[in-house]
This record gives sequence, C-alpha cells and structure tokens, in this order.
Amino acid sequence: MPVQATSVPIGLLLLILYLLTSAAYSPQYDNSNMNGMPGMDSGNTTIADSHGFAELTARRLAETRVSEFNHHLTGFFLFLASIFVFAEESLLKRWSLVSYVWPMCFLAAGVFVLVFSDAEIWPLGPETPWYAVTHSLEDLQHKVFAVILLALGYVELQKARGRFKGVLSVLFCAVVAISGAILLQFHVHAGDMSTPNAMEVMGRIQAQHRWFAATGLGIAVTKGLAEISHNWRQKLKKTWPVLLALLGILLMAYKE
Repeated sequence: MPVQATSVPIGLLLLILYLLTSAAYSPQYDNSNMNGMPGMDSGNTTIADSHGFAELTARRLAETRVSEFNHHLTGFFLFLASIFVFAEESLLKRWSLVSYVWPMCFLAAGVFVLVFSDAEIWPLGPETPWYAVTHSLEDLQHKVFAVILLALGYVELQKARGRFKGVLSVLFCAVVAISGAILLQFHVHAGDMSTPNAMEVMGRIQAQHRWFAATGLGIAVTKGLAEISHNWRQKLKKTWPVLLALLGILLMAYKE
C-alpha cells in the first residue's frame, strides 16, 4: 500500500532522530525541591550556594551541548546532501532514485529541527510547541528554519520527480533560501550574560552565524543561476554543491 510504504521510512526516521536527541540531551536540572533537603536551610547558605552554583553550571553545559548537537546534526544532513549532489550524475545510471536522496536530506534536517531542536519542547520536554513559539523568539526562529528546510526539500523532491517545472519553482527555492540566509543575521541565541566570558561567547556565536548566512546566500544565488540557461551554467552547477558542503562543514564545526 502507498500509505504504508511512505509511513514506514518516515516513522523510522522519527524514531532514529528521537533516539539520537534523547542520547545527546542530558536531563535539565531542577532545584525547585532543594529547600527541603538537609543542609539547604537558611542556616547553611554556603552549602546551598555551592549546590546552586554546581547545578547552574551543569545546566549551562547541558544547554551548550544541546545547541552544538543541533548544529552538528543539521550540518551532517547538509554535507550528506552535497555528496549525493556531486555523485548524482555518476550514480544515476545504476540507481534511478539517486536524484531523490539529497532533497530527502533537507527533509530529514527539517524534521529534526522542527521536532527535536529544542529540549524544553515536547516530545523531549514539558512545554507544548504552541507555548514555546509564542513565548520564545529563539524557539520560533528554530521552527521557521525548519519550515524553510522542509519547503526546500519538498520542492526539490518534486522537481526531481518531474512534477514542478519552470522558472517559478526555481524562483521559489531561491527566495526561500535567501530569506533563510537573511534571517540567520537576526537569529536570537539565548545565553547567560553573567558569565565572565559571555561577550566572547556571544561574539563567536554571531561570527559563526554570519558565515552560515553568507554561505547560504551563496548557495541560493549560485543554485538559482545554475538552473537558468547561460554560459556559466556548468560552472555554477559545480559551485553550489561545494558551498553546500562548506555550509555542512561549518555547522558540524560549530562551537559555543
């Protein structure tokens, strides 16, 4: 049955992503019930402070690990997509479905960012998706990035199937990709500005996102032009996969 054939790989993908994220995300520490513990009363503030500092440090490390994992896994999917773009012509004669693989890498990245990118949101955390996107600009932006990846993956998959043709689909992908690159310039990244090296960390994060945005913009422009007939078409067809691979590497090398 077509429904079963489609639902099995999608369900398997969701299961794999859930297991990966569950293993990578550590539990968030909750100190709401520590006041009733021995040594946590007002007469022993030194012990309480030391425990509070330890838990705060652990929480910061957990949040950093979550954020880095999100970037690394997304980068892996994009880098994998670039490999299949490079190998498409050589593999097409032996494997007719190879043209579908790289758009599916975008879809996989989009599903991951949409469902699993924020540890505080269900199914990994207690918050509902609606509450999260209406109370956190960072969470909302993550979901917008997910929709961008899903839209690009879906349209490119339909183009590979021969269903979407013509300049409109090319313009759609270019505009969506450029919009994503611009949005990266305004990406909100939550951080604890009370730490001694907070400004250094935020500067490094912003610099890396500027590189993401510049590379994404290059991909959007070169890929769009590569699909329009002109003298530079063949060179651009080889340029945008290189930039896609570079974006994947930059994401996999992301560090806060």
